[in-house]
Amino acid sequence: MNEPKIKKNIQEIQPIAPYPSFTLRLYAVWYRHVRVYTKHLYSNGTPPFFEPLIFLAGIGLGLNKYIHIINGIEYLQFLATGLVVSTAMFTATFECTFGTFIRLVYDKVYDGMLAASITVNDLLIGEIIWAGTKGLFFSSAVLIVMALFGIITNPLSLLSPLVGFLTGLMFSVLAMIITSYVKTINHFNFYFTGFISPMFFFSGTVFPTNELPAIALPIVEALPLTHAVRLSRGICLGNINPTIMVFDLMYAVFFIMLGGFCAIKLLKKRLIE
Repeated sequence: MNEPKIKKNIQEIQPIAPYPSFTLRLYAVWYRHVRVYTKHLYSNGTPPFFEPLIFLAGIGLGLNKYIHIINGIEYLQFLATGLVVSTAMFTATFECTFGTFIRLVYDKVYDGMLAASITVNDLLIGEIIWAGTKGLFFSSAVLIVMALFGIITNPLSLLSPLVGFLTGLMFSVLAMIITSYVKTINHFNFYFTGFISPMFFFSGTVFPTNELPAIALPIVEALPLTHAVRLSRGICLGNINPTIMVFDLMYAVFFIMLGGFCAIKLLKKRLIE
């Protein structure tokens, strides 16, 4: 007869813990990835500083003998300002294709994470933010190398890693959409070879897009890297065109919102299945 009263007393003594806030849940997912990444910080954090050096030595120094000035600036500057964000594209794409697929299919990491007090939406949004963070880190690494060699010297260029963050977000949502359909990890090779690699060359990183045939320009303008490179180059060189930069920024925000909605919806369906 006293059982209901006893239960009431127990609840008063041991109140139910409040559900973690949305911000805290996202931070938990992001922090988990940070811990895993920094566990091997030397091997993970060193390559971003050497990759731009290799690229500049292999392409920049070679072509610079034949192409001195392009669009009114030195070719090394032209190339470097594009590399600041293209490296964010590659790292975010790799993270949310191979990385997400391995965590989803092979390691079953998401199963354990969803056993905690987070939802599928929290998990996927946290993945996107983490990919954006990697984009910011890699862009910062490239910027530091270019600044040390005196290639990028404009103080405004310190804002370019923020463009790297946006680039990471754009390509993370795009990669997650692809991951939601891929059944075998080897199929990602088609995505990298058929879409990501060509985009690197035809989005203004290596040569100006205005050199392309007029029929190709609408396609180039639809590519997310084109807008990221234009933002990065304008900031790094101090060549600010408010109209163009606002348009590029609005494109990036719209792409992230629309792509993020589709990515979460599609990948959530696969997680539940």
